[in-house]
Amino acid sequence: MTHRLYYTDSFLREFDAKVVACEERDGRFEVLLDQTAFYPTSGGQPSDTGRLGEATVLDVYDREDDHEIVHVTDRPVLPGPVHGAIDWERRFDHIQQHTGQHLLSAAFVNLFHFPTVSFHLGREICTIDLDAPSVVPRHLAEAERLANGVIFEDRPISVSFREKEELEGLGVRKKVEREGTLRILSIEEFDIQPCGGTHAACTGQVGMILVRKLERVKQYWRVEFVCGARALRAARGDFETLGAAAQEIGCGMAEVPAMATKMIEERKTAHRERGHLAGRLADLEAAALLATGERTIVHAFDEGDAAFLRQVAARLAAQPGIRAVVASRAMRHFVFAQSKDVAGDMNRMLREVLVPAGGKGGGAKDFGQGTVPEAANIDELLGKARELLGREGA
Repeated sequence: MTHRLYYTDSFLREFDAKVVACEERDGRFEVLLDQTAFYPTSGGQPSDTGRLGEATVLDVYDREDDHEIVHVTDRPVLPGPVHGAIDWERRFDHIQQHTGQHLLSAAFVNLFHFPTVSFHLGREICTIDLDAPSVVPRHLAEAERLANGVIFEDRPISVSFREKEELEGLGVRKKVEREGTLRILSIEEFDIQPCGGTHAACTGQVGMILVRKLERVKQYWRVEFVCGARALRAARGDFETLGAAAQEIGCGMAEVPAMATKMIEERKTAHRERGHLAGRLADLEAAALLATGERTIVHAFDEGDAAFLRQVAARLAAQPGIRAVVASRAMRHFVFAQSKDVAGDMNRMLREVLVPAGGKGGGAKDFGQGTVPEAANIDELLGKARELLGREGA
């Protein structure tokens, strides 16, 4: 069984150990030591990385059958003495995130009796899943405020080892299922919880906690958060994004939400007005095409989107005896339509015209639409459509 140095000293950056075994597996090497400061992936926290001698430690995991810690390296590490070095930037980041999770989970329990059922420490963000009937922004703000208050008080954090039977009177936050001797993390007058992870020596080392997001995931509520240096980066990023938005809009940062709401409403109004005007324009264009007296209509508009073409085609096909193909040069979009009383298959004709040119689309017997790539010649395709319509009308 590997002796775990991180159990008593999460701040141990370098250590000496003895290589017990080294085996190659799938092009990598699995190294066993008599003792280690490397934390293995466990409890939602990723493993440490670093070096063993000249070898890079890529992954570390706990072998459950014999409680040995396996160090996965990029090259063999010979049996005998070896010097290990932890990637300290990664370790301290994990210390801040994991300790912050304890604080935030304890805050949700202390304030609202919302227990944490799972924790995930990701590369960019962390999450906890809460078992609660409902979680609202007020809950997030109050839990964040309480947890940060404990951080600012810089309370001591201690580690002890106790038997499971001793925990009942200590007020642990979460029910313990494991048996035997357990490692207990205690945050002075705030939280007591068994945990095998790496943690800060005092709450002030967490820096701060910033709650970022709330979403419903199955029967639980997932809270996204970041701590320490991650929280600083996130806050700076939010500030820069908000500042850029304010500058673009031309208002103060505090006014951005109200201005964004106003702009969204104006956009909705403009969209409705645009749709109304497009409908009127479609009426006028369809009427002009029908005024020619032609019952077979092939026409290209320089501008116009797919919705406009569909409106024009629908108004044409609403008249008896009409077969029509309309296109937009700007959008390279085509609509094939015919009146209900006309025999023919617009979907088949669409495929005959567009597919050879690399186009895509489809539809039904009386109505079809599709687009062609930029290299396609719109006039040639319309000419082909006119030819096919002429054959069917002969």
